[in-house]
Amino acid sequence: MIYSKIAGTGRYLPARIMTNADLEKIVDTTDEWIRTRTGVERRHVAAEDQTTSDLCVEAAVIAMEDAGVTADDIDLIVVGTTSPDLIFPNIATLVQHRLGIHGCPAFSIEAACTGFLYALTTTDKFIRAGETKCALVIGAEIITKLVDWTDRATCVLFGDGAGAVIVKPSEEAGIMSCHLGADGQYKELLYYPVGASKDLHKAGVGDSRILMKGNEVFKVAVRTLGKVAQEALDANGIDKDDLDWLIPHQANLRIIQATAKRLGIPMEKVIVTVQDHGNTSAASVPMALDVGVRDGRIQRGHLILLEAFGGGFTWGSVLMRY
Repeated sequence: MIYSKIAGTGRYLPARIMTNADLEKIVDTTDEWIRTRTGVERRHVAAEDQTTSDLCVEAAVIAMEDAGVTADDIDLIVVGTTSPDLIFPNIATLVQHRLGIHGCPAFSIEAACTGFLYALTTTDKFIRAGETKCALVIGAEIITKLVDWTDRATCVLFGDGAGAVIVKPSEEAGIMSCHLGADGQYKELLYYPVGASKDLHKAGVGDSRILMKGNEVFKVAVRTLGKVAQEALDANGIDKDDLDWLIPHQANLRIIQATAKRLGIPMEKVIVTVQDHGNTSAASVPMALDVGVRDGRIQRGHLILLEAFGGGFTWGSVLMRY
């Protein structure tokens, strides 16, 4: 049986750091309030001339070096993002060109914060079907350019970043199963009101911003993340105690803690990075994975559960051995 296995990881954060103290100067909030409600201490903010593909390329180069592969080896590129450079061409083709890769399929997936898991799941299918030998999978966002910096309910939450992985076929267990879902009835709880076929052509759309009903999102997120995580464990006959690590979407520390409690997983087994970069949407799971790998907590053979939840709502989990 052929598995998909992660062969290398990488992440990139923009140079500019905005702390909670910095936010206190521009919006009616406090460091204590932000830490208590979200767990966020700082976030990275892309420069005015930086694009999401810039972040993708930086993370991809690191992941490729980690896996020991070159541009000639890559035969599939999938990017999960909700903040692409352009409406078209898709961001994966921009990354492809800048990395000097030619001819292979390259496409993007928009599933908000679940974008990386949707991209990884899609890649897993390509590899299991024998279509792909070396894939580059990225989750990346520049969310801060969609944020209203006068809206204290949302501006404290988000940051920019990119995480990338190289995925190859393996006879050893790697990705064991993927579980995705969505329910569009929750659209009004978390969304951005402007798009290519809706209002983008109208004057004044630069005032658009992320709209969120935080309390409602919290309730659905915790319930859904617990369910999709348990679904992955049940599908593989795995007990939660057998997990080495839970790597959740880094949206909010309270959501992470509540989900871990719901699953009965101690926080000592949870990779938490939200304090360092805020909610980076599709970038958060691959970046947290890279952090765990780089600091030595995650070792080869460890059993890991990835999970995410995003606007739509969309959700997903991936159970794998690293």
